[in-house]
Amino acid sequence: MNLSQYVNTFGQAMLARYGERVHKIAIDAGFTCPNRDGTIGRGGCTFCNNVSFSPNGRQPIKLNRQIADQIESGRQVLRKRTGANKYIAYFQAYTNTYADICELTRLYDEALKEPDVIGLDVGTRPDCVPDKVLDLLVGYQDKGYEVWLELGLQSAHDETLKHVNRGHGFAAYEEAIVKARSRGLKVCTHLILGLPGESTEQHITSHQRVLDLGVDGLKFHPLHVVKGTQLANEWRRGEYQPMTMDDYVSDVVELINRTPDDVIFHRLTGTAATNVLLAPEWCSKKWQVLNSITAALAEQVRQVEVSDLLKPDNLVFSAA
Repeated sequence: MNLSQYVNTFGQAMLARYGERVHKIAIDAGFTCPNRDGTIGRGGCTFCNNVSFSPNGRQPIKLNRQIADQIESGRQVLRKRTGANKYIAYFQAYTNTYADICELTRLYDEALKEPDVIGLDVGTRPDCVPDKVLDLLVGYQDKGYEVWLELGLQSAHDETLKHVNRGHGFAAYEEAIVKARSRGLKVCTHLILGLPGESTEQHITSHQRVLDLGVDGLKFHPLHVVKGTQLANEWRRGEYQPMTMDDYVSDVVELINRTPDDVIFHRLTGTAATNVLLAPEWCSKKWQVLNSITAALAEQVRQVEVSDLLKPDNLVFSAA
């Protein structure tokens, strides 16, 4: 039972496109965020401790490492684990378009100098993608590189975005994705399930609004409570209750069923390291969550097959 039997995963999409495994290597280029440095606000989103979103954690002592060194570290791990020989430089930590265009060009070029790096995946906020940045990414794509722009929307509900101190509304996302896709850039959108006050119906609405505008990829992430955040304080006061794993799996399966087959799923869950995670405990168990999602999708297929077999046209009656 394999997840890619039921959804269009990023790994399988890259395998089909390039004929071999292609993996992302996460890079921390030392960016900050306008919602932390005072440009838009301070403190960032109420749930944000970026260590929890990075597979290697954000280690300030290593921020001066050259991008080539980070790629080499990731390369060594992935070659042993998966046998991959081609990679995408994933600029992940904080807002990876939040710099002067010359500095962005220098950083992206440094990653692409590696002969086995075939593209870029740039994570950012919808309000941090000016035309110059979009044109820069298009330029790489025109040279034959695999290029993805990842937009952290999280929710399509302005009330929720305000509550979590996101610093932008849905209109910023709408403007960004229209401009990006009009240039032919591939966009992957992040949605967080379980934000304060949101229900399954609101998850469905956010998902549908994203689909209505057009999108090439999706990432789902459960909201987890991590140390050093405003959300942690709300959780301690009993003002926030995280989703259960069963509810998360149920909502993810519902959204998958509503997604066109050509949309690529870059991620269906997210984890946090146990040293920073406060709640829910299941957010430290990536494979348990993915296996549960896969099992739920497989059961849906089984039920459809059984239902088809029981249709009158498929029943064979023998005379006594």
